[in-house]
Amino acid sequence: MNSVILIGRLTRDPELRYTPNTQTAVAHFTLAIDRPVSAGQERQADFIRITVFGKQAETVDRYLKKGSQAAVSGRIQTGSYRDKNGQTVYTTDVIANRVEFLGSRNNNGGGSNANSGFGGNDSYQGGQQQSAPAPQQDAFGGQDDFPDAFQAADDDIPF
Repeated sequence: MNSVILIGRLTRDPELRYTPNTQTAVAHFTLAIDRPVSAGQERQADFIRITVFGKQAETVDRYLKKGSQAAVSGRIQTGSYRDKNGQTVYTTDVIANRVEFLGSRNNNGGGSNANSGFGGNDSYQGGQQQSAPAPQQDAFGGQDDFPDAFQAADDDIPF
């Protein structure tokens, strides 16, 4: 299985290009992702290159900017090329199949991106805007995170 989910902030504005033959949109950007650190250690980050195709690439280019927080799910792809000096350079990229706009640098995440045009529970996937259902309040004033299809069973479970 080749699956990856990342949350981070864009290090610069996305770069949008179109393929020569099919005019498919291709956006490239880099996510800075904080590494877990122990108390007293210096913060460290990984910088992961992301590639997005199609209508979603155009949407990423339109709404995400440097500092925007985003969640990306996709797959890892490796490759190589020869540089000017003839040296082989190996690359590792994430090919995104879904990008969610989590927040902007100005609001430090946690909410919707004011520039995205989508609400905080919305995501953009495959050219279609999708809205997540609003969480329900339980009797104790907290969020009920169970999906609608989940039914609690009072029966003894045989395992």
